[in-house]
Amino acid sequence: MFDKYNIKTTFFIPGHSLETFPEECRMIADKGHEIGLHGYSHENPIAMTLEQQTAIMDKCYKLITSSTNGKPPSGIVAPWWESSREGAELMLKYGLRYDHSFSHHDCQCYFLRTGDSWVPIDYSKHPDHWMSPLKPGVMTGLCEIPSSWYLDDLPPMMFIKKSSTSHGWVNPKTVEELWRDHFDYFMREHGEEGDGEGFVFPVTIHPDVCGHPHALMMLERVIEYINTHEGVEWCTMEQIADEWLSRNKAPTGAYMPAKPGAIFENPDLELEKAL
Repeated sequence: MFDKYNIKTTFFIPGHSLETFPEECRMIADKGHEIGLHGYSHENPIAMTLEQQTAIMDKCYKLITSSTNGKPPSGIVAPWWESSREGAELMLKYGLRYDHSFSHHDCQCYFLRTGDSWVPIDYSKHPDHWMSPLKPGVMTGLCEIPSSWYLDDLPPMMFIKKSSTSHGWVNPKTVEELWRDHFDYFMREHGEEGDGEGFVFPVTIHPDVCGHPHALMMLERVIEYINTHEGVEWCTMEQIADEWLSRNKAPTGAYMPAKPGAIFENPDLELEKAL
């Protein structure tokens, strides 16, 4: 399908799939698509120790580099879109340039801030205990490409036997209308007739969801609809991040990504800050 529409895109492939289906994964890279990090067995980062997260990052970084003829990964999607407090530091130390795990914005890239904190509600205490504003965390030089559950095929169209909220039989035309409404709104507000700022429209699809005939037909209709609009460009996430980073300077004091591969030469490297 991507060949049919001359689209190069990004596949976030878990390490387990890279090792289980090496030929198929190399075919993806050979077609000119990007491969990004997505855990090893789709482990939830917030359920793991820093040591576990580091071991998975290290192995999967090397697996992708090997699968793409020496090209290291540029970005990551945290499994379940649940990035840990240590996640951003790991991304930076391994030289990643972008992340696609947060939803602070609907359709604009931004520099990722990590480590925000606040006091949870505790009904056993006086409200003064928790009535305080959020404390901002630290800025990074990572480009955050926003994610959205509303632009994900899995929640409405995958049946998960043990999940009480599983769907799986939602009419794809309903999902198509939802996606088109998002696109139309972004185009109206940020296209040439809006503020002219432009926008990103990253849709998340899974092979075990949109690989089925009814969903493939939906994808073709969505692609053809988007292609009727002037100024649309299909890009990999690496291309999106690099173009955005070329136009935007990281805030002063932001922690910057290390050189890709530098951590293998110096495991104790210290991150530099933007001037």
